[in-house]
Amino acid sequence: MIPTVHVDREHRGQGRYTLTDTESGHVWGVCAEVEGLFREPRRGTYELFGWVPDEAEVRGWVGSRVWMVPEDRTLDAWLLEDAESLGQYPGTDGLVLTGVDDYEGPPEGHRAPVRLHDGYRWLGSCREFARVLPPEEASPPLVLLGLAPGDPLRRALTTGTRRALDLGEAWLEIRDDRGEPFTDRLLRPKVRTWRPSSRGTDLIDLELDTELAPVPGYAQPVWERWFAGPPHTPGAWAGFETRQRGAWLDLVRERGCRLKHQDRPAGHAYELDGRHITDEPGLYLALGEAVNGPGGYFGGCLDALVDCLRGNFGYTAPATLLWRDAATAREHLSRLLAPEGEQYDLVALVLEVLTEGGMHVTFT
Repeated sequence: MIPTVHVDREHRGQGRYTLTDTESGHVWGVCAEVEGLFREPRRGTYELFGWVPDEAEVRGWVGSRVWMVPEDRTLDAWLLEDAESLGQYPGTDGLVLTGVDDYEGPPEGHRAPVRLHDGYRWLGSCREFARVLPPEEASPPLVLLGLAPGDPLRRALTTGTRRALDLGEAWLEIRDDRGEPFTDRLLRPKVRTWRPSSRGTDLIDLELDTELAPVPGYAQPVWERWFAGPPHTPGAWAGFETRQRGAWLDLVRERGCRLKHQDRPAGHAYELDGRHITDEPGLYLALGEAVNGPGGYFGGCLDALVDCLRGNFGYTAPATLLWRDAATAREHLSRLLAPEGEQYDLVALVLEVLTEGGMHVTFT
């Protein structure tokens, strides 16, 4: 017997997660917990034969973005995300890397030397590589725990046919502890099974089969920090490492594009705290806070920065920006590597974009 629960404002206020049909907008259900949202993505394995490091041994986490660049430059570089090194096999000259391939993956049958860099420095080179794909595994279900089902879901579960249990396209809307929008995920859920929930006599645990880009484990502490609501003090991201800062920037970007900003009048003076700008995410996080306060957004790449300078993101030209401790950013971001390995100065490029957007920058 499907419990009769009407999903009203009271229920929606009690649940962090809301499953909503994208076409009709009706609510399938609301719950406070989800199982299967945080998990490691499918990773590939590379064995790099004849590995020669450029500097120190490459071991442990290597970088958020590692580029593999064919030395003959006949092919474009390709990307390995969230790369980790398992070290060298004993008695061999091969290095083993694991990571998440980009959507294209490496060229099939490539058997020529490759150089690797992490965007900041060259890591080393190999004479060739072998790519080992992980075995095909069914994606684990997404389980909505303690779900208060809406009337459309109760009807679908009662009908029980394959067609009825295919929920089509739906948003998994996620709210913070205050009930404010936090983020969302687009799903194509199909009901695998359901059962009465131990979390309440009128609730169910609903298992869904769906293709879901998982939230990696390293991002979970960042999400848990943001579940309490946006930060109230600047630099709350400073203690996180680079890939966690990237996860923080993703949430800042989503929130910043969702908010309606009140542009400050022309001539406003901004101040940027540059003490913690040791990587690219840190640069954009500090710049966002300088313009829009703690948790503020003002671009996550050069193109987005250009868009923000045009208005609707809290800024009106002309204005001034006092960049404190600029030497930190110059030390870490003035000799970065583009995907193909060309060196560039990110600090200089950002200053150029800011100047063209009417922001006069001074330093201390």
